[in-house]
Amino acid sequence: MKKYIRIVGGQYRRTPISVIDAPGLRPTPDRVRETLFNWLAFFWQNEFSNKNVLDLFAGSGALGFEAASRGVANVQMVELHYQTIVALRHLRDKLKADRVRIHSGNAQSVISRLGQAQFDLILLDPPFGQNWFPALLSQVSLLLNHSGLVYVETETLFELPESFEALRTGHAGAVHYQLLQKKPSTS
Repeated sequence: MKKYIRIVGGQYRRTPISVIDAPGLRPTPDRVRETLFNWLAFFWQNEFSNKNVLDLFAGSGALGFEAASRGVANVQMVELHYQTIVALRHLRDKLKADRVRIHSGNAQSVISRLGQAQFDLILLDPPFGQNWFPALLSQVSLLLNHSGLVYVETETLFELPESFEALRTGHAGAVHYQLLQKKPSTS
C-alpha cells in the first residue's frame, strides 16, 4: 500500500505527496510543518515572496513543496536517492511549480556547487542516526544571508555551535525540531 502525506497550506494545499519507500525517509509530520510555517510567518511578517529556500535533504519534498506552496521566490531541493528524485520531479511537474529546482547528489557536494548562493531559509532534515550536527551547521552557515534562518530536525537535541541561537524549539514523537539563526557578529 502506498503512503501519502499532504501539503498543509498555501496554493498547493491538500495536494498529496507520495512517500517512496527509501532508507531513512521519514517525512515531516503535518503538525510539525504547520508549526514551522507559522513560525516563519511570524519572523517574516507573512512575506514569503522574496525568500530563497534550500531543502538540503529533500526526501519526500514535504518541506520544500510546503515552502513553494506558501509562495517563496524559489526552492532548491537536494536529494541523493534516484527513485525519490524521480518522484520529486514528477510532483514538481504536476504542480507546475517552476520555482522549484531539484539537485541530484549528496548534501556536501551540492553545498560546494552552490558557491556564493545566499538563502533566507535552509531546511535540514537529514537521516537520523548519522551524527550530522553540529558540523553541518558550520557548512551551511556560509550559504545564509545576514538574517537567514535554519530549520533543523533531529532525533535528539544537540549542543548548538556558539555562532547559532535557537529562536523556537519543539518536540513531536521521536522528532526534535528547531528554528535557528546565526548570532550577530561581534567583530
